[in-house]
Amino acid sequence: EAAARRKGKARRGRGKARNEGLLSKQKRSRRMKANDRERNRMHHLNSALDALRSVLPTFPDDAKLTKIETLRFAHNYIWALTQSLRLA
Repeated sequence: EAAARRKGKARRGRGKARNEGLLSKQKRSRRMKANDRERNRMHHLNSALDALRSVLPTFPDDAKLTKIETLRFAHNYIWALTQSLRLA
């Protein structure tokens, strides 16, 4: 009886280690997928900001605005265009 219990415990221990290894692989896989999604999200965001930069008038032309500068400039530029249309 004691030997049977020891065998059962040993099996449970190995199974637990196997399950922990499987969980570790699943966590790693989920993390890699999340990293890929985030990388793609940032690529799309940067592409959109580059497209926005291309239509904003900047001086000098080769100056690259930061992300926040691009958004603020676009906001102010749209506001200025709106004001000029209201006055016209």
